[in-house]
Amino acid sequence: MGDPTEILGFARIDHDRERRCGFPEVIYAERKTPEEAAAIAARITARSGYFLATRATPAHAELMRIAVPSAEWHPRSRIVRLLPPDQVRSGNVTVVCAGTADLPVAEEAALTAECLGASVIRINDVGVAGLHRILEEQAALRRAHVLVVVAGMEGALPSVVGGLVDRPVIAVPTSVGYGASLGGIAALLGMLNACAPNITVTNIDNGFGAGYVAALINREFARS
Repeated sequence: MGDPTEILGFARIDHDRERRCGFPEVIYAERKTPEEAAAIAARITARSGYFLATRATPAHAELMRIAVPSAEWHPRSRIVRLLPPDQVRSGNVTVVCAGTADLPVAEEAALTAECLGASVIRINDVGVAGLHRILEEQAALRRAHVLVVVAGMEGALPSVVGGLVDRPVIAVPTSVGYGASLGGIAALLGMLNACAPNITVTNIDNGFGAGYVAALINREFARS
């Protein structure tokens, strides 16, 4: 088994987290050097057999894929991951994206949820500027165990989706929008003030957090 904490000098890797929380420690690559991120990925993989890294640059991805040759690089979402061996996905996490500009955050959520064992359905470019687009997807929305709804600008889409389903909706505001969107603050406040009671809200651009929590909720649905 080895020690639960591995000290690399620049990092203390929590190898016990998978036992406690069901998934290994996730690497937040931003502000780490590529060498540091690659070393952490290699050590987590050696112990767990897989890893997930977020907010990676191409330089991070290059060294992580040298350290762990089977790792996947997803440039749009800035994720590097190695999926668990022999993974079988279950349930239904549906990731709904308002506009193409929101896709980097939506894909971060989707790829994270997949890494945690969720089957993920993607519904893209269905923002409220063309309301008929989301209404055409009502059957797919209602099949979900949990929904992640990603939107920038005024952030109205989660309220619409929340009023159509009897499932948890995790709303993710993005920093997409013109000046008055205030880097995602307008969408964040709109989602926090949503009248649909089945909505909870993450921080701005936090697709990772939304995908992680959605996968945990989905896991409980799949067990029942």
